[in-house]
Amino acid sequence: MVEPGLVPVGTTGSGQGDTATSRREVELSVSGMTCAACAARTSRKLNKLSGVSATVNFATGRAQVAADGDVTDEMLVEAVVRAGYDAEVLRPATPEPDGLDEAARSRNLLRRLMVAVVLLVPIADLSITFTVVPGWRFPGWQWLLLVLAAPVVGWAALPFHRAAIRNAKHGSTSMDTLVSLGIFAATAWSCYSMFFAAPPPEDVTGVWLLLRPEGAIYLEVAAGLTTFVLAGRYFEAKARWRAGGALRELAALRADEAVLVLDDGSHRIVPAERLQTGQRFIVRTGERIAADGVVLDGRAAIDMSSMTGESVPVEASAGTGVIGGTVVLNGTVLVNATRVGRDTQLAAMEQLVATAQSGEAPVQRIADRVSGYFVPAVLVLAVLTLTAWLLVDGSVERSVAAAIAVLVIACPCALGLATPMALMVASGRAARLGLFIKGYPAFESTRAVDTVVLDKTGTVTTGTMSLVDVHCAGGVERTGLLRLVGALEQASTHPVALAIVSAARVEAGALPSVAGFRDEPGLGASGTVDGHLVRVGRAKLFNDLGSALPEELDALRGEWEARGRTTVAVTKDEEFVGLLALQDAVRADAQQAVTELHRLGLRTVLLTGDNEIVARAVAEQIGVERVVAGVLPADKAEEVRRLKLEGHVVALVGDGVNDAPALATADLGMAIGAGTDVAIDAADIILVRDDLTAVPDAIKLARATLRTVRGNLFWAFGYNVAAIPFAAAGLLNPLVAGAAMAMSSLFVVSNSMRLRRFEPRVERA
Repeated sequence: MVEPGLVPVGTTGSGQGDTATSRREVELSVSGMTCAACAARTSRKLNKLSGVSATVNFATGRAQVAADGDVTDEMLVEAVVRAGYDAEVLRPATPEPDGLDEAARSRNLLRRLMVAVVLLVPIADLSITFTVVPGWRFPGWQWLLLVLAAPVVGWAALPFHRAAIRNAKHGSTSMDTLVSLGIFAATAWSCYSMFFAAPPPEDVTGVWLLLRPEGAIYLEVAAGLTTFVLAGRYFEAKARWRAGGALRELAALRADEAVLVLDDGSHRIVPAERLQTGQRFIVRTGERIAADGVVLDGRAAIDMSSMTGESVPVEASAGTGVIGGTVVLNGTVLVNATRVGRDTQLAAMEQLVATAQSGEAPVQRIADRVSGYFVPAVLVLAVLTLTAWLLVDGSVERSVAAAIAVLVIACPCALGLATPMALMVASGRAARLGLFIKGYPAFESTRAVDTVVLDKTGTVTTGTMSLVDVHCAGGVERTGLLRLVGALEQASTHPVALAIVSAARVEAGALPSVAGFRDEPGLGASGTVDGHLVRVGRAKLFNDLGSALPEELDALRGEWEARGRTTVAVTKDEEFVGLLALQDAVRADAQQAVTELHRLGLRTVLLTGDNEIVARAVAEQIGVERVVAGVLPADKAEEVRRLKLEGHVVALVGDGVNDAPALATADLGMAIGAGTDVAIDAADIILVRDDLTAVPDAIKLARATLRTVRGNLFWAFGYNVAAIPFAAAGLLNPLVAGAAMAMSSLFVVSNSMRLRRFEPRVERA
């Protein structure tokens, strides 16, 4: 029977009819947020409502809300609108987002970034040249600069200006406020210098002009600030688009329709979402099961690997529980629906992934988090600087220059580059090592990882069945036996049959044809090969036929199955002639990978949906001491949570759909690149290289990247703290401030580039 499975942690509703004492779970889609400070502000607004507990995740654009029954959806949406953003309630019938909005935003940012990058070079060259060498100015030179700069500081930077205006309307600030003001101030001062300021003194030329505010032009500061911040936002938007990938792939496992069997025996095709509990539906070979249920009639081999991790298809017959989203490999079954729609195990898996992804990393986006204090402080300091200089010096030019220098020197170019630059360089290096690191949370999590949980099927093992042993009897030789069995199994699509045929073709060459093929779903097959009746199958097939295995073969079968193997017996003209053993082979590099993880001081755990005998055999072979076997997807995620509650920081390595909730729940999720799209989307690190030693490599690279990011952020914050007082004191011309800002960015870039020389230094066996 099917296990109880997963139960969705909450439901989404409109609030209509709820009582004041009930609690409900509501999920909101929030749009318009541009930094983590926006998410924090939205969360504060929601939590001010009586009876509401909310968390807002900037990366996914979702708000998870627990509210009393008297709090309506309209009240929640209005709270988000008051914070300055748009929101809508995601209802049960609402399909999962397809990511089109984020994809469109990425394309929009890319277009703006490309324009900014193309125009930045000529803007910088001409702006600095006309400032340092005034003699090169020609009639209309100002308009040339403005024509080049307008698309960058106007159109390309428009998202920053819009966000700043929106924040101002709601009495708040963010990094967009400082970016927009920096761009505007640099542009406005440049316009004043080009059209109204007196020309530089004739006795002061060259680089000495950089020390004087009069006549300075620094449109390159405005253009550079726009370009760097756009680059960071573009890579961030791409990451957010991928955030919903696991949910979209899980949704793809749903069956589109079901074939109902009515009381009069007739069939009717209905959409799967209209299937109701207690209804009967039929599933044929190659079709996906539409709901959780129990088989009433028929027999079939069902591929459960996507949901339970079983490497061998489950043989289903009357009384066997089945899970929605799994596929019938061969045979036909009549199923009674026991759980449908959002109550199915597949729907619960989607909820688990969504809940796990809604959590916020502890150090994620440090620059955005401090913006709630940093930006207002800089704005206040700029106003104080302007006022103080007007009172002390009386020169409008010097007062404005000092205030703008504060704004420009404080612009977060280095802060914006600190993380994405390190990520880009690390990603390039990772690609050469056969790794794909998806985002910053992966680097944060690795600093304290102490336990690595390895999924078995498709991760520690190859995920495909292979023939590992052959025992011949009745005077038949190995090649002859494989020739007979391979010929028979050519007509089957069962994974065991495919493995036998592959081995038979290697050893016996071309295989003869089979006549009168008969498939016994879940048991075996029979047919005529070269005039002989050949039957292949499990011991149960022969027992049902009244022909038990001979004592010698039965003893060998028990020995092989105790070692985690799948066995099939063979008869020729009703005489037993052999026994075959198949197994999901362990990867050749698995033991070395486990050894290296132990060398790094990490604990290892083998987690699988397979039975305990198979799991123990694999664990002993690769050196893993702890085994958790026979677990369903909910159990895998729960095991990860249990380890985390014990104080461990957990990394999980998996490859299947059933691993997605656990991958999303773990502190660090790693997916085998050859695995399912769901697992890949739910993980933080993708192991593209077909080699498990990529796991310790990935951990080492992620830790090195995290150290680099922290160094970048330390420098960026330190630069601002040290440079702002000089700017306020009037010791920095805005152009020099812009140059200093560029130098800060250069340091961040060069520090990040060191990751190109990273070597994992893993000791190979």
